[in-house]
Amino acid sequence: MIRRLSIVGLLIVLGLCGCFNTNEPTPKRLGYFRIALPERNYKTYTAECPFTFEYPQYATVLRDSGGGHNSCWLNIVFPQFRCNIYMSYLPVDTDVRAIIAECRKYVVEHEVKASGINERDVENPKDKIYGTIYDIEGNAASNMQFYLTDSTRNFIRGSLYFFAVPNKDSLEPVVNFVKEDINHLIASFRWRK
Repeated sequence: MIRRLSIVGLLIVLGLCGCFNTNEPTPKRLGYFRIALPERNYKTYTAECPFTFEYPQYATVLRDSGGGHNSCWLNIVFPQFRCNIYMSYLPVDTDVRAIIAECRKYVVEHEVKASGINERDVENPKDKIYGTIYDIEGNAASNMQFYLTDSTRNFIRGSLYFFAVPNKDSLEPVVNFVKEDINHLIASFRWRK
């Protein structure tokens, strides 16, 4: 009996000593989930639109109902990453400079949240492809926008949007991955004759 009381007493004393630990616990660092990025493979978009391009096999091209009568408004959907590339096609029937100014206006709207906007010109005189790529840095709603034109008859505008709260730290690996796909799309883009 005394032996049992001694063991119980010893366990209580050890338990209480554990409660008075002077080492403060260290909180776990905040982190983000590891994102498995797929292998890059591309297929060619060839519909009745006046252009073709290559897009990733892990994406789907859908017609955008917001285009109204224009059936060449497209959404390139990345379900795995919860993002879309919205592409709007316009036949040029006015001054192309006015359309470019409107595209630039859409980019400038992101300056409020962007930490920087880098512009790169696209020039492919052989295939009559000219345009600008806007690389938008920071916590902006759109991370990349671009336009391409032949400067006389055709114009297309694209913009990348994620269905998530803009957080550069957590989205950056996916944003960079999809930006490479957009660069491939632009490099493979061709107007149809």
